[in-house]
Amino acid sequence: MDAITPQPRAAWIAGRAEHGASTFAVTHPCDDTEVATVALPDDDQVERAVASAADAAPILRRAPAHARATALEDVARGLATRADELAELITAESGKPLRWAEVEVAHAVAALRSAAREATRADGELHRLDSDVAGEQRMELVRKRPRGPVLGAVPVHCPLGVAAHTVAAALAVGAPVVLAPDVRAPLAALALGEVLAETDLPEGAYSVLPIEAMKVTARLATDSRFAATYAGATGTTTAVVLADWPDLDGAAQRIAASATQEAGQGAHAVRTVAVDAAVADDFVAALTDTVRAQPTGDPFDPAVSVGPMATAEAAARLAEWLEETTSNGAKLLTGSATEPTLLQGPVAAEPVPGPVLVVSVADSVDAAFGLAAGSRTGVFTRDVTLALRASAELAADAVVVGDVPTYRPDSVRATMREFGVERVTVLTGVPL
Repeated sequence: MDAITPQPRAAWIAGRAEHGASTFAVTHPCDDTEVATVALPDDDQVERAVASAADAAPILRRAPAHARATALEDVARGLATRADELAELITAESGKPLRWAEVEVAHAVAALRSAAREATRADGELHRLDSDVAGEQRMELVRKRPRGPVLGAVPVHCPLGVAAHTVAAALAVGAPVVLAPDVRAPLAALALGEVLAETDLPEGAYSVLPIEAMKVTARLATDSRFAATYAGATGTTTAVVLADWPDLDGAAQRIAASATQEAGQGAHAVRTVAVDAAVADDFVAALTDTVRAQPTGDPFDPAVSVGPMATAEAAARLAEWLEETTSNGAKLLTGSATEPTLLQGPVAAEPVPGPVLVVSVADSVDAAFGLAAGSRTGVFTRDVTLALRASAELAADAVVVGDVPTYRPDSVRATMREFGVERVTVLTGVPL
């Protein structure tokens, strides 16, 4: 493909576009074609970005809710206006198929709009304390305040989604944000910086620093001036239990799409499926056909749903895991290291990120629950009692009934809670 940003793109240092002493060539994962060059911030620029964020923290904390909400609405509107361009940037830098890149842009816009609404909600609670004699004529005021500057470590496979989510939650609570997109896929985050530059946010409210992932870990993530770090849903594992679902083909379609979207690199990609033996033969056959049929190829083709792995290192780890797993007894039902893959257990370890799915057959629903090892679990059942059992018994942070567990209605609010802290004031002498 042709280069789509022939001029070096500047980094954003405390809200100002700056070039550095060196640049980095961003290449397309499919064919290593150069698609852009970006400025690499030097140590002085990184330090100024972090120091400015620390200086801006008290200013942004005092900013009225309407100002923060307006800025978030403006950013959402700016991204929506550039939606087609942003989707192409995401595909160019990460290899994510265009159809999913468009979804990522839409989710980014939705997150910012949600955060704009959250920014103006009441941020405090008043509790009476006279349930105990010592609390007579006392009330407790609990208010939420930002913890301080936020670091956003933006991964290759979700270059706009994680960046926008971090900005949304940080600005909603009144915290400055420093985005550190992986230098191999920084274009969408830099475009977000361009949109942020059109707002009235104070100096230091945001920076965008294309940087190598190792430097983020070694330097930025250990900087005590950051009160919180966000890198997407790291540590999440996603599983599915299939019990008495009547539409096995439909379930197979949903599960296969979730497992292979973003080439299976997203934290919410389904990794494992435990199926009740009563429906296993028909379901495994349907799932095998569906995984095999996932369209691969040029990620700019709107019909393609599975693109390449974002990095050569990730592809190598997947190939090594597949070889080890099949050598240890897992049955390869379809696929390979370069194609959507379905294995039938057992497997010794959780699948590594990639378009690979492991299905296991359980003798009963109880056994299927035991095999479901996801921090998020989807349960395909029409049985209300079974659904409630799943909620009570599965060792999962979230259970979604009747679908794959990718729907996250409160994700921005949850991240806002991570970026904020409750401050308690006890009011004495209050007549109740």
